[in-house]
Amino acid sequence: MIQSIKRINKGEKEQGRWIYVVLGIIIMMFLGTVYSYSVFRLSLEEIYNIGSAESGIPYMTALAFYALFMFLTGKYLERYNPRTIILVGGSLVSLGWILSSFANNIVLLTITYGCIGGAGVGIAYGVPMTVVAKWFPEKKGLAVGMVLIGFGLSPLITAPLASALVEQYDVLTAFLILGVGFGIILPFLSYPFKYPSKIEHQNKKNSSIVHYSPENFATKEMMQSKSFKGLYLNFIIGTMIGLMLIGITTNVGVEFIGIEPHKVVQLVAIFAIFNGLGRPIFGWLTDRFTSKKAMLFSYSLIILSAALLIIAGQNNQMIYILSFSIFWFNMGGWLAIAPVSTLRLYGIKNYSQNYGLVFTAYGIGAITGVSSSGLLLDSLNNYYSVFYYVIALSILGIVITMKLISNEN
Repeated sequence: MIQSIKRINKGEKEQGRWIYVVLGIIIMMFLGTVYSYSVFRLSLEEIYNIGSAESGIPYMTALAFYALFMFLTGKYLERYNPRTIILVGGSLVSLGWILSSFANNIVLLTITYGCIGGAGVGIAYGVPMTVVAKWFPEKKGLAVGMVLIGFGLSPLITAPLASALVEQYDVLTAFLILGVGFGIILPFLSYPFKYPSKIEHQNKKNSSIVHYSPENFATKEMMQSKSFKGLYLNFIIGTMIGLMLIGITTNVGVEFIGIEPHKVVQLVAIFAIFNGLGRPIFGWLTDRFTSKKAMLFSYSLIILSAALLIIAGQNNQMIYILSFSIFWFNMGGWLAIAPVSTLRLYGIKNYSQNYGLVFTAYGIGAITGVSSSGLLLDSLNNYYSVFYYVIALSILGIVITMKLISNEN
């Protein structure tokens, strides 16, 4: 009788932990609205009378501050209640978007959307992943990848919504409406979040299948390892490629392929599905095989997609849809490869702080990728140059992977 009750209680707890995955997906979906920036970009270029390089600055800054504040917040994630951290981050996201509606130039928009909003995303971003990793020690890669699917799928909902708001009102009013919405919804979603108790964590740890490093590396130890250099450099390259292409998705569709803007917005929603799917799939691949194989597979897909765009040339809608679906899929993939590799290589104990450091590579990738692609477009006025640039970066990533990432990792 007692054993039956224990089994029932255990089953209830097993089911209960899935609430953190579901809520994590929804929270990530709201935070991932940053990926819908390409929907605003053409309107911003028009009202501010600026070019591609300047219009990408708020997006680039948001991604950089997102990475920076994730690193700064990492060491505090387990010191404070997770719901408190989500509340702080969510409030900054809301404030950043609301203030963006009053920005009358690109500099102010960079401060509000980029610095304030980006910082809020960085503060809140690590919480759902850390909470879920502790509740699912036996399948961290899949669980973390599932939470991250929300960030990738965000444009599926937010891009059409943002586009509709821009069309019905204007781009600045769209910022205001979305910001108010974030301020209402994110605090509500944060309430149930908590870490498992020591007993619950130990029970789940005992039932886990060991795919991860038995050692728990301190951040300083991690930085001294050869694998860290490979992981960090590859994450820079992976995010450079993904973020620059996501940022110009609408521009390429309209100006290079010749698709109507509203149709491109619909395609962005499709691309978002692939971005979301890339996270659990690459999380599983990294878990099931190795970090090295997952990285090489990603680079191969990216090279193939860029080559197809070069060969097919302009006005080929099918190749555009295929290639950008793969680009978005791989961007999602790198946002699963990095955290799962960090877990595999350096353990769970210092995960939030270790991955916070690894994630600074995302900020570097954002700055270098978005700025360099904008400069290429402004100076050469040619999208082919971006596609060749993507291939060159992928080849560099393959070389780094082969030299610094071992087969066992």
